[in-house]
Amino acid sequence: MKESQIVSLLTPVLAQFDLELEAVDLVPAGKRSLLRVVVDGDGPTGRGPLLDDIAEATKAISVALDETDVTGANPYTLEVSSRGVSRPLALPRHWRRNAGRLVQVSLTGGETFTGRIMKSTEESATLEVDQTTRTVPFAEVAKALIQVELNRQQADDEERDD
Repeated sequence: MKESQIVSLLTPVLAQFDLELEAVDLVPAGKRSLLRVVVDGDGPTGRGPLLDDIAEATKAISVALDETDVTGANPYTLEVSSRGVSRPLALPRHWRRNAGRLVQVSLTGGETFTGRIMKSTEESATLEVDQTTRTVPFAEVAKALIQVELNRQQADDEERDD
């Protein structure tokens, strides 16, 4: 199995579901291989795909892989998931889809801070950091990770408003 061939095969399949291919990882696992496919997309609210979107895409991915020889004769296990919170924010669309969330940012100059994403453009993100607004150009971001919040008051208030 060649990852580049898998990417070429899966990109148009995922496009049918308005999903983007984020990553393909092929891991040997004994006599089998584990094929991990990470997908992303705007979803109905612009904040990422729903579980149903991923489930439908998984079925189509499985069919596409079975209809080609890109996986070869070796058995494999297919695992399809969304980006989740553990993957770094690397592209402007990642920042946009996570507006309102808390993010830990490490800058190329060594500074690290945590702030809430207020808005983003193609070049930068505006964060609320210690009750002040700070615009961070993506070119200066070394790494950015979403922080899990178990009692996120803002999210609870938004749900009540709907």
